[in-house]
Amino acid sequence: MRIALTVAGSDPTGGAGLQMDLQVFRHFGVHGAASVTALTLQDTTGVHQVLPVFPSVAADQLRRLVADVRPHAVKLGMLASDDVLRNIDLSLDLLERGPDPRTPAGLPPLVIDPVLMASDGTTLLERRAWPGLQGLCARAALVTPNRPEALELTGIDASTRKGAEAAARFFVEEFGAQATLVKGGHASEDAADCLAERADGETKVTWLEGERIPGDPVHGTGCALSAAATARLAHGDSILLAVTAARAFVRDAIENAHAIGAGARVLGFGGTR
Repeated sequence: MRIALTVAGSDPTGGAGLQMDLQVFRHFGVHGAASVTALTLQDTTGVHQVLPVFPSVAADQLRRLVADVRPHAVKLGMLASDDVLRNIDLSLDLLERGPDPRTPAGLPPLVIDPVLMASDGTTLLERRAWPGLQGLCARAALVTPNRPEALELTGIDASTRKGAEAAARFFVEEFGAQATLVKGGHASEDAADCLAERADGETKVTWLEGERIPGDPVHGTGCALSAAATARLAHGDSILLAVTAARAFVRDAIENAHAIGAGARVLGFGGTR
C-alpha cells in the first residue's frame, strides 16, 4: 500500500483542507496519513476563524508519525503561523534522515500548496511566515501556487502568460523548487497552467491548456489538485504525469460539483483510480 501524508488545516465542511486531501488520496488508491496544523471555524460561506495548533504539538505529532510510518509522498497545505511552519520544517529533517541516521533515507517527494489566504480574504498563513514558506520551496518536488499566490511570493505579476511563466521560473531558479505549477484559474484570459521543471541544469516550461468551466464558485480546487498530484507521486509518477492526472481529476470534479450548504459548491468525485 502506498502512503501519502498531508500536513494541513482542518475544514469541517470536508470541501477543502485535510479532509479533502484524505478523500482525494483514497480516490487514487493511496492510504492517507494526516497531521493537523490548524482548526478552523468555517462553513460553505467562508472562513470565520483560524486557530493554529500549538507549534510543539504540530512538531510532535509529525515526528511521532514519521518515526513509525514512512510516507511515499508528502503534501504541505495550510500552515497558519510562522511558529507552526518552522516546527514543521524542522520535523521534515527527521523524515529526511530516516530511521537510521547512518543511511539517510532522503525526503520523499514533497508537494507544497502555498495557502496564503482564503477566497473570502481570510489570512491562512500570517505574513511573517511567508519568507519561511519561500525557504521551504527548496525542499519541494512541486509547488502549486495560483496566480495571486505567485505574485505575493515572487513579486512578479502573474496575471498574464508572460508573467506566469516568469513567476514559475522564479520558484525553480531562485527558490530552488524542482518544479512549479502556476495555476491559471484566476487568470482573466484563459485557464491555462504553467509548469516549470528543473531538467539537466535548465528550466523546462510546459503550458497545459485549459478551459474555464462555467458555474457558481467551487470550494477546494487547489487542495484537491495538490493532493491528487501528491497521490500520483506516491505511486511513482513523474511530475508531468502527476500534474496531468491531477488536472484531469479536478476538471471532472468541478464538472460534478454540487451544493451542500448555502455557499460555495464542493467538488464531486467517487471511485478509485
